[in-house]
Amino acid sequence: MRVVIVTESFPPDVNGVAHCALQTARHLVDRGHAPVVVAPAPAPGHKPDASAPCPVVHVPSLPLPGYPQVRVALPSRRLAATLVEHRADVVHLASPFVLGVRGMAAAARLGIPAVAVYQTDLAGYARTYMGAGEAAAWRRIRSVHGAADLTLAPSTAALRDLETHGVPRVELWPRGVDTARFRPDRRDEALRRELAPNGEVIVGYVGRLAPEKQVELLAGACGLDGVRVVIVGDGPSRPGLEQALPGAVFLGRRTGDDLARVFASLDVFAHTGPFETFCQTVQEAMASGLPVVAPAAGGPLDLVAQGHTGLLVPPRDATAVRDAVRALAADPALRAAFGAAGRATVEGRTWAAVGDRLIGHYANVLAGRRTAVAA
Repeated sequence: MRVVIVTESFPPDVNGVAHCALQTARHLVDRGHAPVVVAPAPAPGHKPDASAPCPVVHVPSLPLPGYPQVRVALPSRRLAATLVEHRADVVHLASPFVLGVRGMAAAARLGIPAVAVYQTDLAGYARTYMGAGEAAAWRRIRSVHGAADLTLAPSTAALRDLETHGVPRVELWPRGVDTARFRPDRRDEALRRELAPNGEVIVGYVGRLAPEKQVELLAGACGLDGVRVVIVGDGPSRPGLEQALPGAVFLGRRTGDDLARVFASLDVFAHTGPFETFCQTVQEAMASGLPVVAPAAGGPLDLVAQGHTGLLVPPRDATAVRDAVRALAADPALRAAFGAAGRATVEGRTWAAVGDRLIGHYANVLAGRRTAVAA
């Protein structure tokens, strides 16, 4: 198949949309298909990812006001031209919002089937950043995804939300995890001594530092005796979080094997954001053999088995986060049991297995189009 992946973000960006688009392109190449990626151009001074497995077409972009790490694509003829020149069989729309909306329109004009991948809780972001606008966000989601031949939801909670708000033709497509990179034996005792020189239990968060992630909920954990909180990532909330989380260690952005080493060197992984449609870092933590504390909302509901691989807590409840961390910090045997169960749970969730499911979705969409034409 000849596939054009239209994505709102792509490496060198570090986020779930970029990572999933990259893994999708890699798998398509591995299976003998021909993908091309269309993405916003990276910020000046940031080189495109040289490890991209296929051609990448960059369209002009500008930084999102107030969040310069996010690039927003400008109108460009390169998108439609790429669909034509590549002779696309299917258009893959990764978290369509700006560039993806144009990709949907171009696919419709050219009669090319489109598969839209839902990855971003726009309604939750509207509540966080504007205090309102949730209904408008759902109208946009319904309009964009309703035009697709198929929408793929990453979790049962996301699928339920989409169907509840009137989005048709929705199926489940979860995410894979690199179990060869993220694994318990990457634990680094020298790093642990550096992070926790007094032998503290290390509780880590990995992800963007932005308001919707609500990392400030870890403030209570910072006050626990014998606990060291470690924050991995960057974003506009970092200065405020450095004030809100006294004693926490901020490591900044980490990637690749370095990130895997940090993950494996933690004792507990804590995620705080209530708007995750999937939550890839939870899977990476489980692959690293860590017990997980996460909100009982969105994607983590599919990933964390309460009392087996981790502890689910009420969303936005700082006290519940603190108490869950305290319980795990006090019980090394429980941490070990949860961590081992988490690793066993994700061992079959490889990107290859998930990628094959995606190719099956493409094939079903193409078969449906052929059937409709024949009728």
